[in-house]
Amino acid sequence: YVAYGATEDLFRACARAGDYTMPTVAEGEEPLRSAKGEDLGVGSGWWYEELGLTPTFNTWAQITFLHMYLVTVRLRMFPQQHAHHWHQNLLDHYFYAAEDRMAALHNIAARSVRNKYLKDLFVQWRGVLAAYDEGLVKGDAVLATAVWRNVFGGDENVDAAAVANVVSYMRKNLRDLDRVHDSDIASGDISFSDPAREATIVDREAQAMKQPIPEPTPVAQA
Repeated sequence: YVAYGATEDLFRACARAGDYTMPTVAEGEEPLRSAKGEDLGVGSGWWYEELGLTPTFNTWAQITFLHMYLVTVRLRMFPQQHAHHWHQNLLDHYFYAAEDRMAALHNIAARSVRNKYLKDLFVQWRGVLAAYDEGLVKGDAVLATAVWRNVFGGDENVDAAAVANVVSYMRKNLRDLDRVHDSDIASGDISFSDPAREATIVDREAQAMKQPIPEPTPVAQA
């Protein structure tokens, strides 16, 4: 019961950043459609206003997955006999929320259709875990590719700085969560940093890369 309640709070923290509304559906009208044919909602905050992501169910799913991944990495530090249980509870809350969102915001009334989407989401989650894990091990270039593919949908026109901002945000929050005591995690008491602050770091690093490489110091001959 402790894990169930705490992971509900952890999940809410993960899902907050990508939240959106469907005002047309609430008014009984047909939803607007994105260029990809998805139900188009209304979103606010950094992920939508600064990154320019489209407020759709799939975008919410991927932003939430990203934050769940950060928490999952931290949960792996729990004692082995407890870690899987906590992770499973976190994932269960995601699927409860996803199904509720399908029904309430997207009028998907048929349980069979929702189940099909949930199975697809589970496959996506497994892919996210593998891709982000590989990025943590192999470096930021690989992690950036995973972010570009999942969060930005592989859009070839996306600003590389936007991808770099997300990578920097992930790295910072992994460090921050690493410093959080197990008891705070177990109480569901976490928060994520402001992603807008990463732009300064990314810009500073980009400017540093533009500096000329200094000539090597000659080695004195014996």
